[in-house]
Amino acid sequence: MLIWGTHIVRTGVLRVYGADLRRILSHSISNRFLAFAAGVLVTGLVQSSNATALIVSSFGAQGLIALAPALSIMLGADVGTALMARILTFDLHWLSPLLIFFGVIFFLSRKQTRAGQLGRVSIGLGLIILALQLIVGATTPMTEAAGVKVLFGSLTGDVMLDTLIGALFAMVSYSSLAAVLLTATLASSGVISLKVALCLVIGANLGSGMLAMLTSAGQNAAGRRVVFGSLLFKLIGCLIVLPFVDYAPMLVSWLSDAPAQAVVNFHVLYNLVRCVVCLAFTEPMARLCVRLLAEKPEADGVTRPRHLDESALEMPSLALANATRETLRMGDIIEQMLNGLLFVIKSNDVARARETRRLDDDVDHLYTAVKMYLTRVSRENLSEQDSRRWTDIISLTINLEHAGDIIERMVVEVEEKKISHKLSFSEAGLQEICDMHARLVTNLQLGLSVFLNTDLKSAQRLMAEKESFRDLERAYSYTHLNRLAGQSVQSIETSSLHLDIISDMKRLNSLFCSTAYPVLDDAGALRKSRMRDKPKDGKDMKDPKAPKENKASKLVALADVATAAAGAASIARDDNESSHDGPEPAGHPHPVR
Repeated sequence: MLIWGTHIVRTGVLRVYGADLRRILSHSISNRFLAFAAGVLVTGLVQSSNATALIVSSFGAQGLIALAPALSIMLGADVGTALMARILTFDLHWLSPLLIFFGVIFFLSRKQTRAGQLGRVSIGLGLIILALQLIVGATTPMTEAAGVKVLFGSLTGDVMLDTLIGALFAMVSYSSLAAVLLTATLASSGVISLKVALCLVIGANLGSGMLAMLTSAGQNAAGRRVVFGSLLFKLIGCLIVLPFVDYAPMLVSWLSDAPAQAVVNFHVLYNLVRCVVCLAFTEPMARLCVRLLAEKPEADGVTRPRHLDESALEMPSLALANATRETLRMGDIIEQMLNGLLFVIKSNDVARARETRRLDDDVDHLYTAVKMYLTRVSRENLSEQDSRRWTDIISLTINLEHAGDIIERMVVEVEEKKISHKLSFSEAGLQEICDMHARLVTNLQLGLSVFLNTDLKSAQRLMAEKESFRDLERAYSYTHLNRLAGQSVQSIETSSLHLDIISDMKRLNSLFCSTAYPVLDDAGALRKSRMRDKPKDGKDMKDPKAPKENKASKLVALADVATAAAGAASIARDDNESSHDGPEPAGHPHPVR
């Protein structure tokens, strides 16, 4: 019950004030003392130094905080959890039923609101206080059992053994706070001696550092350095204090006659002195951690997720923000692929083509990571706005992954149809591709901006760009047809590839512009259908206010004919090539376009 109560309080506070707590930690890095105070405050609220360690290590992994201020925050977290242990050992038995009663009422009646989550925190606090009372009541008959006497008889004051047991218990209970409170209760009941209790407390502090190290094992070197430095500080403190632990009972007895109070007072004093002394050595410790935990390049060269913080899953709004940042990284890689595609088209660079195709593996990897990360976000705790944001992120990642596949296929076609045959586009055709590419990159950037800021004017501009890009693709198809009619050799040789490229660019543009739809839909700026209503006689109804058809619109209208004619020319050219190449092998018929 004690362990479960601390878990409920930690998760409840993080869901309600998670964004504020992370903001406090990220802004309190101007000096070590302010960072230390921020660590004390945040850990006092969440009642878990391990939760603070997860947040700070994620900041370090993302490069949002330097290592020395992060270590200062971790030292403050150790003091914060010690102070909470001191508060919870006061006689608060009268408060437990009130906290549980009102917490249950608020949590069940307003589960999806902030008040409901605060009710959850109240339930956790009530369970912690109730658990301490039950432990005190249960220890008396426990000490009379022969098996229990044998079990605790092994804790005879062996300093190293008792310390390791304390560390193990802190790791098993996932909370040094729970380990210290239980140790204080056992000491007050006479189950263990005061010296053994102090060794267990020292071990519990060491175990919390080891636990944080295990939970951050999946992060990069920058994130692991934070918890590794904190563990080294705890290990150094442990090695300094243990040789003098025989004299510690006299000191804590002077502070308090009650064993439970003496244990908790020692816990506070030990962490306060250790952390204040270590605060002066955060810079040297940071340099040592950088030297011991060097950043290693990925063996397979695949880009890894950078912003998908596991500790933020308990805070849905922050988890969505992390997924958004990772999605923007996907957009940046797509832009690199587009630039690589144009470079390959211009220069016939095979090495650059290979690198551009490899970038699609990065897009696929990030897409899978974001998708799996979002599936772990609790949908029950999402507000209506966050739920729409969740859907928008999933939709954009799907579109970006599809865009990466299209660009990869375009690069392959350029290699097979242009580079391998040493062909080149006509000067006018290459200029058309460059123009469409420039507008495509601009629309990608605008689409990512709309996704991030949800600005209505930018969304309207993006939709206008989509219509304009579609008209441009049709117009360029028509001008390409004119070059074919003029018997341009370069246009004839690259006709199929040219039309495929501009058609694929239009598809890419549609994917990039899709971010405008949710914004326009929320603003009520979308029509249900693009079809024009018909009168009863079945004839199309023309809008009297519609502008008259001009030369440009006629040019666009002929684009569909151009596409069909160019396709016919491509078939004829392929048939001509097959007739010169001789009969095809059996089982490999000539493809039909």
